[in-house]
Amino acid sequence: MRNLGLKIVALVLALAVWVVVSAPRRERAVERRFSASLSLIGMPRAFVITGQVPDQFSVRLRGRKPDLDALSSRNLEVTVDMGWLASAGEATITVQPRALNVPPEVEVMSIDPTKFSFRVERLRQRTVLIRPFLIGELPAGYVAGAASASPDRALIAGPEPQVVAMTEVGTERIIMTGRTETFVQNVAVVSDSPLVRVIAPVTTQVTVPVLPEIGPNPEAEPQKDTTQ
Repeated sequence: MRNLGLKIVALVLALAVWVVVSAPRRERAVERRFSASLSLIGMPRAFVITGQVPDQFSVRLRGRKPDLDALSSRNLEVTVDMGWLASAGEATITVQPRALNVPPEVEVMSIDPTKFSFRVERLRQRTVLIRPFLIGELPAGYVAGAASASPDRALIAGPEPQVVAMTEVGTERIIMTGRTETFVQNVAVVSDSPLVRVIAPVTTQVTVPVLPEIGPNPEAEPQKDTTQ
């Protein structure tokens, strides 16, 4: 009987500890929708994606309210490892719940879309001509000669089909309006295709000859015929 009081106190303390420790587990789970961005990792350098891939995924998560409150759509990512890629062609990805970076106490109920496809091409480089892009009209009485670029060739890179079909790249616009003499201008080298990028050079020096127009002098008197 002498230890009965101590046993009761110990039992009460043990019960209190159990209530505190198990309270989070006994809290009712809730569900909430979030957005998650796509993160492609391990992409082989010899390939490039040419098709569209999803920018965002709609995900439904289940867990305790404090755990869900700690999550943010800005930090959620669907991670897809592309290290398996070995050839060009169509690729289809099935998204698994484990691809989402959520803590273990949060359950992934759904991901939308669960599957997406895109095309992959081999990456290729090639050297092509640089074409000066002239725009605008010279004043009356002036003509432009053939514009030249130095350097006149650029190294480009991109999907193999697009690079093979491309024979030249252009420059940014060179305004001809109001020009009355030969000029030299440093301009950026640009690609018309969003999938093909210019590696080098990124700028070139363009020389545009502008000369007075040569023609008959309207004020000159015609020569008289002296054969009669």
